[in-house]
Amino acid sequence: MSYFWVILAYLIILILVGAWRSRAVKTQTDFMVAGRRLSARVLVGTLLATWIGSGSILAGAGLAYDRGLSALWFSLGVWIALIVIYFVAHRARALAQFTVPDLLELRFNKWARILGTVVTIISYTAIVSYQFRAGGMVLEMVTGIDASTGIIITAVFVIGYTVLAGMISVAYTDVVNGIIMIIGLLIALPFMLSRVGGIDQLVANLPTEHLSFMGDMTLLEAVGYSLPAMLLLLGESGMYQRFFSARDANTARRAVVGWIIGTILIETLIIVLAVVGSAEFTDIESERVILHLVKEGLPLVIGCLCLAAIVAVIVSTADSFLLVPATNVMRDVIQRFIRPDMEAGRVVTYTRIVVVVLGVVAYVQVQFFERVLDMAIYAYTMYGVGITPAVMAAFFWKRATAWGGVAAIVSGMVVTLIWEIAPPFELQTVYPALTLSVTALVVVSLAGRRPDESSWRPFFENNAIPIEK
Repeated sequence: MSYFWVILAYLIILILVGAWRSRAVKTQTDFMVAGRRLSARVLVGTLLATWIGSGSILAGAGLAYDRGLSALWFSLGVWIALIVIYFVAHRARALAQFTVPDLLELRFNKWARILGTVVTIISYTAIVSYQFRAGGMVLEMVTGIDASTGIIITAVFVIGYTVLAGMISVAYTDVVNGIIMIIGLLIALPFMLSRVGGIDQLVANLPTEHLSFMGDMTLLEAVGYSLPAMLLLLGESGMYQRFFSARDANTARRAVVGWIIGTILIETLIIVLAVVGSAEFTDIESERVILHLVKEGLPLVIGCLCLAAIVAVIVSTADSFLLVPATNVMRDVIQRFIRPDMEAGRVVTYTRIVVVVLGVVAYVQVQFFERVLDMAIYAYTMYGVGITPAVMAAFFWKRATAWGGVAAIVSGMVVTLIWEIAPPFELQTVYPALTLSVTALVVVSLAGRRPDESSWRPFFENNAIPIEK
């Protein structure tokens, strides 16, 4: 029961922090982008804790348990994306918007904004959904309650916590979450290596292919694991929302440097821990390897610390990915097309209501996927091929036209749905979906008239003039 009390204490602390921070929420800017006053250190913490969720702790670790170090392909795309993001972060902050659909309309047109919102809601509620599943798995292992009850408990907590204070509460608690996560993983690795008898014994106990970067994967399969995560991150709404929350453009860019270092460190630790765990625990469900390692393979105190880290990343990712589509619904649909003159106080109230509704939608989706990895690949692909080509074109291709951006979003979304529901032939969804999305963007753009300079210039300047709608 020690693990249970650690979880309970941690969740109570988060609730208290959220309640305290909620006093500072007065306006839409406070709730959605933390009043645009986050420092570089806070940004690093919240970016790390948001990205390293159950997709890494369960899906990535599960892949490493099954396939060895070749699971690093799942992370490699993220590391490449972060390098590109370094050249985008300051320009995104200079635009001073609220959401990615804000950017899509600013660069393209209102239809890009609407479609971007639809894709975000579909993808992000799926991501929230598997955070709920991960929370249920943790509670099942440490308390003995059934997973379905644990999922409900996790969902109720995440929804309630997100409702309290929006980005303000999420960002500042993420700093603590990130610190706990790094400390827990760093301490866990030497304990597990000692348990399996050291590196030499580990190598002797594992299949040879588990110790190589390619393993038993073909290059096509390996890249198929890298692309969805890379594409998701390049256009990830929560990331841009955090850039919009920074004090200024330089703060956003400096935060990316810390984010790159932290992400490479943490994701590599997770993969290596899972591989070590596969040598010690040979008859468990692969996606539970890190959870099993924490409970069975570590001393109680160290296990409790690592468990707190796991709970931290699940909660951080879930509340962040829940806040984004709620912001989209309010900002990009209701305020943009239905009630543009809505009072600031009402905006916050209605955003909180939308958080609850979308949280319920995310909970319903839990039943549609059996594995976190399957849910992650689907959500990453849907967003990555639907939104990212248009977002990257906005920042890097002056010739991209409004209808080219719209065509890219529609093509990516439709092809992903078709391939997930009834694939015409066996091929990882990301390949046909990305190909058609980029092709549509290029062909439609080149077939149309060059866009006015006023539409693309703000995206190529470091000190763009904020355009509020």
